[in-house]
Amino acid sequence: MGNPVDHSKSPWIHARFAQLTGEPVEYGKRLIGLDEFPQAVRAFAGEGGKGCNITVPFKFQAAAQVTRRSERAALAQACNILTFRDGAILGDNTDGIGFVADVERNAGVALAGSDVLVLGAGGAAAGVLGPLLQGRPRRVLLANRTVSKAQALVDRHAALARSMGVDLRACGLGEVTGTFDIVANGTATSLSGAEVPVDPGVLKPGALAYDMMYGPAAQGFVRWAGEHGAVGRDGLGMLVEQAAEAFLIWRGVRPPSAQVLEELRQELAA
Repeated sequence: MGNPVDHSKSPWIHARFAQLTGEPVEYGKRLIGLDEFPQAVRAFAGEGGKGCNITVPFKFQAAAQVTRRSERAALAQACNILTFRDGAILGDNTDGIGFVADVERNAGVALAGSDVLVLGAGGAAAGVLGPLLQGRPRRVLLANRTVSKAQALVDRHAALARSMGVDLRACGLGEVTGTFDIVANGTATSLSGAEVPVDPGVLKPGALAYDMMYGPAAQGFVRWAGEHGAVGRDGLGMLVEQAAEAFLIWRGVRPPSAQVLEELRQELAA
């Protein structure tokens, strides 16, 4: 469920997961009116729906609809996965798990001891922050146009950051100082085609510059990274890995995400 949703590759991913695991899954996509999300959730559950993924701009609204949230969804105050069970709506957030898996396993970049800059404080960044901190980077700077929004996210994660030994701070997009091993873009600039909202000086040589969007929307950011000595990567792997975590929650089976990611890249390049 989202708006827009036509571009979504999630139905292809879950169909392939179902084929490879033998699990019986029907997965589609629904365009939801901007003021129709609560009704859409109730309607889907009433039709016998068992679960759904939530994409922009409904992740924060989804968190308000649930009967119970996972710990990571409670920290993010955003849900990208709902599960309907025994009349209850269970909310979770697999975005961060997907991001960490793609960065560490698929891209081969270690989080431990690294300096990380996260751009944005919306639903994507909120979902990523908790699992990112659990990867024990040295420091995480959350930069957002509205500093108070970033600071609220930092405050919610402060105890987790302390327990992991991570220096976690917030600032404005124009106030970023220092250089970073990983720069993760969770802003809406890719969707709108706007310029990258920070100076390229934030990139360490060979840094991983990661856009949480994928496909054509992410190409501007990926190109910007390459032009300034960094390694650009779009969020296709994050999409597949968060879907794999959702599939595990729904079906109790972990699908072969690396295989499906490679197949999807080939599909999109064809």
